[in-house]
Amino acid sequence: MHIRPVPFDHPDAVKLNDQVQAEYGVRYGDDGDATPLDTADFRPPNGLYLIAYDALGTPVASGGWRAQDENGEGNEDGDAELKRMYVIEQMRGRGLARRVLAALEDDARAVGRTRMVLETGAKQPEAVALYTSSGYEPCGKFGYYRFHDLSLCFAKAL
Repeated sequence: MHIRPVPFDHPDAVKLNDQVQAEYGVRYGDDGDATPLDTADFRPPNGLYLIAYDALGTPVASGGWRAQDENGEGNEDGDAELKRMYVIEQMRGRGLARRVLAALEDDARAVGRTRMVLETGAKQPEAVALYTSSGYEPCGKFGYYRFHDLSLCFAKAL
């Protein structure tokens, strides 16, 4: 497995993002995550977007972080917000999400971010299990979905 940084608008990133959005649509009965995102959000040193490729060069997992500071939406100075963590269905259960997550945490820590935060949903028990087993704890709600009942927010000190 090879994990490498790519722009958020890279064709492989777009492909995986379309897949995760479709999965959100099935789970929540909507059009997917409507959180506004921009390619610039994931440009170092204020963010990073990673894709994991298998031995044949097929994109199989993704994830990114973007810098957030106090913004009136519940973020705090020094936050790194985790976005678009995803592993294609046939590659799940192999530790890929955990590897991408660790790489994102290391990068955010290296550029001085002090807390990794994320928002997931109650209909994503696999995500909740990954994050809680990786040291994340419930935190105050933040971001686009902070007023939605199914929104779950977690944080981990970096």
